[in-house]
Amino acid sequence: MNTPHVQRVAIVGTGVIGASWAAHFLAHGLDVVATDPAPGAESQLRAEVQACWPLLEQLGLREGASPDRLSFTPDPAAAVADADFVQENGPEREDVKHALFDVLDGAAAPGVVLASSSSGLLPSVIARGCSRHPERVLIGHPFNPPHLIPLVEVVPGEKTSAEAATAAMAFYTAVGKRPILLRRELPGHVANRLQAALWREAYSLVERGIASVSDIDTAISQGPGLRWAVLGPFVNQHLSGGPGGLAHVLEHLGPPMVEWWQDLGHPELTPELAQLLVAGVEEELAGIDQARLVADRDRLLNMLLTAKSDSSLP
Repeated sequence: MNTPHVQRVAIVGTGVIGASWAAHFLAHGLDVVATDPAPGAESQLRAEVQACWPLLEQLGLREGASPDRLSFTPDPAAAVADADFVQENGPEREDVKHALFDVLDGAAAPGVVLASSSSGLLPSVIARGCSRHPERVLIGHPFNPPHLIPLVEVVPGEKTSAEAATAAMAFYTAVGKRPILLRRELPGHVANRLQAALWREAYSLVERGIASVSDIDTAISQGPGLRWAVLGPFVNQHLSGGPGGLAHVLEHLGPPMVEWWQDLGHPELTPELAQLLVAGVEEELAGIDQARLVADRDRLLNMLLTAKSDSSLP
């Protein structure tokens, strides 16, 4: 695999995730060729890259970084023909993925990794569309927005080679990401499964009338979420144990936690619950400019990432 020496990345699918990926790769001094069949996709993509650029400039651009290094073609085969790495962001449908990866597999050079941003499909399922080189197919799942959030989940499939996984890890690291490698594929990968566990209990608390949507958001954003943005759950738990660390926490607070596990809710996502959740968010955000909310979120993320890069945090 020639992936660690990437100079040209193909972005297949230029929606929200694809456009953010494009901006990130451009900011790291790479050439990006993008493709999407939607009408107006190129103009929309260029507008989104330009909108991201001021914040990326604040984060720091690599030598040679420029939006001018973005090109576009409606032909996915042409987009990947000379690419050193492919980041696919198409619809989350098996039939669409299979047809698309058949084209990508036939057009990309054999040593080029085909990475999918999919959060819902397994790499082994996606690779069924590749009759030639399924060994170079894997998941490279980012967190939105990819041009800011460092995490990428690299998930090999049944036929993915160790060389492809190693090459993807090296490439993502080289462009400033913090990739993690899953030892086994499973639905939702890692981070979304952790989020789903939190959402399940949050939905249950709302359904049972224990707390409002706004109060639950406050409980996380003004409580443990502040620590989670700095350190992960295991290290945070370790630090909460004082000199005894995690061993002390598990010995003395583990049994009550197990009791809480038994009491966690098992909500069904009924239309009634969905309506309750949506109404709660609308009430929480009443009178708030959502575009400004997103801009403020990204500005604070930028500040946090800059501060973390100057720290000793793992």
